[in-house]
Amino acid sequence: MTAMDEQIETKQPEATPASRPPAWDKSYRSVDPRTKSAFLAAFLSIVPGLGQIYVGYYQRGFINPVVIGSVIGLLVVTSSQDEPPFYLPLAIIFMIFFWLYNIIDAWRRATMYNLALEGVESIQLPDDMGGPSLGGSMFGGATLLAVGFVILLHTKFGLPLEVLHEWWPVLPMAFGGYLLYRGWLDKQNKA
Repeated sequence: MTAMDEQIETKQPEATPASRPPAWDKSYRSVDPRTKSAFLAAFLSIVPGLGQIYVGYYQRGFINPVVIGSVIGLLVVTSSQDEPPFYLPLAIIFMIFFWLYNIIDAWRRATMYNLALEGVESIQLPDDMGGPSLGGSMFGGATLLAVGFVILLHTKFGLPLEVLHEWWPVLPMAFGGYLLYRGWLDKQNKA
């Protein structure tokens, strides 16, 4: 055997991305200590947000229990009324939907996180402890302004909050008008 034959035999073919086995093939994968169990993330999300925190999405993990807690608080406050409010069934359906979404989201985020660690998916991995950004939101800002204005009218000028019961349909009407206006502008810009 010559030196040239030894070089040919010892040369190993390089692994290319196309020859890599599919992501679901767990027998080939090297175990990265940062990988997260999708099942454990979903199981932990029985407590809203805990699965997202386990994966590393802290903001979402802290927002989910606030949403669920707010809906439960709304349901508890309105349960003391003689007649159930009109939104009670909608609030219950929303809470069930959001709770199940929370579990599925934790499963999906853990799976995507693991695929990103392997280089299969190109998603942004979560920051260590990214705080809320103050980037801005038109809808959020307008909502806070409107709520603050109504509370100011109630506390400073004695406006009874029963007025809201009669005038609340103005809010979806105004939002619908805004959407129509934006649609009209988009149509004009395309033409």
